[in-house]
Amino acid sequence: MTSLPETPPDAANPLSALMVQSGEQGPLSPAQQRFNQLLARLAELAGQIQRLQAWSERHRYAHIQALRELALQARAHRKSLLLVLHERLQMTDLSDRHQRMARGLVRGLIDQLLTTADPQVQALAELYVSEEDSQEAAQEQAEAAQRLRQRIEEALGQPLDNPGPYQTPEEMMQAGMRQWQRQQAADEQRKAAKRAARKAQKQAHQKSAATGTDALAPALQREADAQSALRRVYRQLASALHPDREPDEAARLRKTALMSEVNAAYEKNDLSTLLRLQMQLTQGPSPGTARLADAQLSAMSVLLQQQVAALKDEVRGLQSRLSHELGVPVQADANETDLYRSLQRLQADQRHITDSLEADLRRIHHEAEFKRWLKDQWQLAKATSA
Repeated sequence: MTSLPETPPDAANPLSALMVQSGEQGPLSPAQQRFNQLLARLAELAGQIQRLQAWSERHRYAHIQALRELALQARAHRKSLLLVLHERLQMTDLSDRHQRMARGLVRGLIDQLLTTADPQVQALAELYVSEEDSQEAAQEQAEAAQRLRQRIEEALGQPLDNPGPYQTPEEMMQAGMRQWQRQQAADEQRKAAKRAARKAQKQAHQKSAATGTDALAPALQREADAQSALRRVYRQLASALHPDREPDEAARLRKTALMSEVNAAYEKNDLSTLLRLQMQLTQGPSPGTARLADAQLSAMSVLLQQQVAALKDEVRGLQSRLSHELGVPVQADANETDLYRSLQRLQADQRHITDSLEADLRRIHHEAEFKRWLKDQWQLAKATSA
């Protein structure tokens, strides 16, 4: 993986042409300023998504492939260590203390390798399960599970629900993952509730309009004004792009494609795209934007605010997905070089693990080094689990 230069920022805000410009009439009104701020925020969020996706496309595959290869190497080294330790335990030249150390290391390696469903590992797992070993291992597992619990609770930001039954790190990790998934599901439910509330507001307005009821609540009135503004822009575009009114075949195909984009934007309440298409169609600034009354701009701002909220959700979802896939924290507003260095550090850490396992294999094949290696590994395991 080679380092790539930082993605250059856009030369200009792609929505800047839609903004209301100050003129001879004096400074912009609050409604005009709010409209411009939302357009700028939309452009910022869309740019973050675009840059993060482009960065991911450049580095994701190579990074995941490198981690996979290192994981396979580490697994092979651990299995070799396990087989050598098992072979040495069959000999009679080890003291009781060294045998206990070796059995503890064997159990640790078996725990790390059991997920591979390797027949040799499965056979050794059954061989090393005795009552004494099970009690000792269970105690070690319980202590490790409690240490892991503390780290999980720090990551979750809340206590783990009913942690008593979980006596192994695997059980504790699974419980933590279940609670994290419940948190994520609760977040999604809250988002869905907000979306449902917005939809209900729209439906309530439509029902009210159909029954001739004029007394709308302020929030519904704002939503009604927003939908009216959206429909007005949509109808202007639909009228200008009607393909049946275009005799030229190439122009008709172009208008048909643009109309498909208009329909898709209208379905999503995507006002900024409709305004951008309007500007594209007229080959100039969006007609009348600077002349719109503050009430109309405020109505449009309701839609733009909804777009901002949707893009924020999309940014958070993209960050979460990439963080999980790549194994490093990913933030959309982070420097690309820093993100790339995080990938390099993770690969370096995994490579160090693989190199250390390979060095361990070299040591245990030397008779003079084996017992010293046992002691070193036992102390390291104790220090790591402390």
